[in-house]
Amino acid sequence: MERELWLILYHIALECDQLSKARYRPAVIVGVYCWAVLHDRPVCWACERRNWPESLFDEPCFCLPSQSTMSRRLGRPDTEQVLDQASALLVEAWAFCWVKIIDAKPLPIGGFSKDGDARWDRSVKGIAKGYKLYAIWGRGAMPVVWGLASMNVGEATMARRMIALLEGGGYLLGDCQYDSNALHALAREHGYQLVAPRKKPGTGLGHRAHATERLRALELLHTPFGHALFNHRSHIERNLAWLTNCAGGLQPLPAWVRRFHRVRLWVYAKLLLNALRHSPSTTHALA
Repeated sequence: MERELWLILYHIALECDQLSKARYRPAVIVGVYCWAVLHDRPVCWACERRNWPESLFDEPCFCLPSQSTMSRRLGRPDTEQVLDQASALLVEAWAFCWVKIIDAKPLPIGGFSKDGDARWDRSVKGIAKGYKLYAIWGRGAMPVVWGLASMNVGEATMARRMIALLEGGGYLLGDCQYDSNALHALAREHGYQLVAPRKKPGTGLGHRAHATERLRALELLHTPFGHALFNHRSHIERNLAWLTNCAGGLQPLPAWVRRFHRVRLWVYAKLLLNALRHSPSTTHALA
């Protein structure tokens, strides 16, 4: 299955990389990197011919770069551009969705790691060191918008950056971490009604003025429609399960994935591979 999944991703990368004339096209760099990520191996492993099926070397434009070439090219904008275009195609495949869900997933690392970009903060159970994946999901397996930051960056802080990138309109569901007047107002500016339960349920609202959108969300949660709407938030658990609970999924960060730029690239590849794995067209091709 890994071979077939990689072939689909590689051909998408080639479609997004029509203008390059370099010996090692950005699509090739993306392909080699994703082969390593798909097998949870470091890049140097994917640069050895013995770790590839011979049939893959017959693919268009494919040739195996060296480790040094991979290290140099992975940080270039043209490689990032191919990833962005492939991601846009996958997001577009699920079309518009009027209900979106926002949440974050901790990506802890070892407490004795020397990673200078990782930070300590609260995780699922206690304190952990590492990073967090912040994402807004629609109905597909690829987040509509996502971001990565160190563990100590608050969900509301990243939400402000991601909501500003949303298009369309509809409802945005989140947990109590997103219940703030500023986020409700920002969501409204971009055509969304943020729906999030109160941080301190059972208490009064005090004497300060509140955003109209926040008051509407609180009223909505006490209606049958609001209950049914907020129940859609359980889809985030399914999306995260798809992402993590499979071979080649987003498992705990391996020892060779440290520092922000490496973690972001690793997570990006995992998201793309996961989206392809659960895409209807891919599922039909792999059947």
